Amino acid sequence: MPSDYLPILVLFLIALVIAGVMVGGSWLFGPKRPTPAKESPYECGITPVGSARERFPIHFYLTAMLFIIFDVEIAFLYPFFVAFRELPAEVRPFVLGVVGFFTFLLVIGFVYEWKKGALEWEDPVEHRRLEPAPQAQPATEPVSAQEATVP
Repeated sequence: MPSDYLPILVLFLIALVIAGVMVGGSWLFGPKRPTPAKESPYECGITPVGSARERFPIHFYLTAMLFIIFDVEIAFLYPFFVAFRELPAEVRPFVLGVVGFFTFLLVIGFVYEWKKGALEWEDPVEHRRLEPAPQAQPATEPVSAQEATVP
């Protein structure tokens, strides 16, 4: 049985040797003439400005991940409904129940994200930053101790 995997092991070792020779050869025989232009970071032809350690809003990533999660629902449901016609009649109610449960879980996740505000495009922190800070009301002090006590 292990001898069946010998060709795969040999192929893996050959690939490792070829990759090592290519990387090592380019490092060993490649020209080493560094210049300031070659050592500067390349940002798609644009000269980098500022620090690379700036804070970036994660809302774009969150929206993309939510799109992928809920898009997977369609990717799973479409082939199911295409093949649903071919299923035997006695299995259809069970399979429909399983798909209904799957869809129910995705709807629960969607409602959760909706209530948490993950689908809102505006950044709630940005709104708090733009609103003026509330002004403190000056406390009124009684003129004398007799006015402070109420009979």
